Amino acid sequence: MDVVIGGPPCQGFSLLGKREEHDSRNYLWLEYAKTLRRASPKYFVVENVAAFSKSQQLVDFQNATGRGELLGDYAFEWKILNSADFGSPQARKRAILIGHHKDMPKPSFPVPSHIGRHLTVRDAFADLPLDVHGIKLPTRDSVINGRNFMGPFTTTELHLGRDYQRISLRRFQEIPPGGNRMDLPYELQAECWRNHKSGSGDVMGRMHWDSPSVTIRTEFFKPEKGRYLHPTQPRAITHLEAARLQGFPDDRLWLGSKTAIARQIGNAVPIALGRAIAAEIVESIG
Repeated sequence: MDVVIGGPPCQGFSLLGKREEHDSRNYLWLEYAKTLRRASPKYFVVENVAAFSKSQQLVDFQNATGRGELLGDYAFEWKILNSADFGSPQARKRAILIGHHKDMPKPSFPVPSHIGRHLTVRDAFADLPLDVHGIKLPTRDSVINGRNFMGPFTTTELHLGRDYQRISLRRFQEIPPGGNRMDLPYELQAECWRNHKSGSGDVMGRMHWDSPSVTIRTEFFKPEKGRYLHPTQPRAITHLEAARLQGFPDDRLWLGSKTAIARQIGNAVPIALGRAIAAEIVESIG
């Protein structure tokens, strides 16, 4: 086998989670390591949140490559890479491990191609209509391996809004370009916001037209989760817009509910970053 690519769950040490030391998911890197041992690939890649670089799991992974250990035939290096530096219209920093069998040439990390000329939200949304195409997915089902799924749907069919409460729409109208919850008048602030003036400035924030977006997570359709309001419109970004920020093509097919598709979009590696890493691996394989 030439290459194994994976990403053990990050919830146990992500800065967005509770960072519980004994979260069982923290130890799934070991299952990945066992898979490498069984598959014996020439190369492997691990993608995870930037906080992985400061985790005990990374130390344990490194120790597993010692002589006589589970991955004693392998070595790896890691770096924090920002997808915006490789042509993604999204600033998404990730810890990337690139490993190789000790009998194979050590691969290089990709050289950033877009420093100083990042693509922006405006670039990603340039040809998209401001108005959404309704709220619900088309009625369409498929049977795959005996299981029923909604879809498939093309990316262009995902330009869908939500049925917002009236107070949410009033809040959206009050938030200016580049603004956030701190721009809201007192009567539109949630009780928890009134007594909490510090913290993230991205909550209920509008994306900036002329910068890369913030990291697209699995709940990008909820403005209270981050800077996910459209730069000008009274709504969160749509699934289509989020997919554009991740670099997915418009003809890509998706299965599942809106929530399931959002997880697929938010958990993905931006296409531009994945392509850059893959090119280095291919060159090493020859």
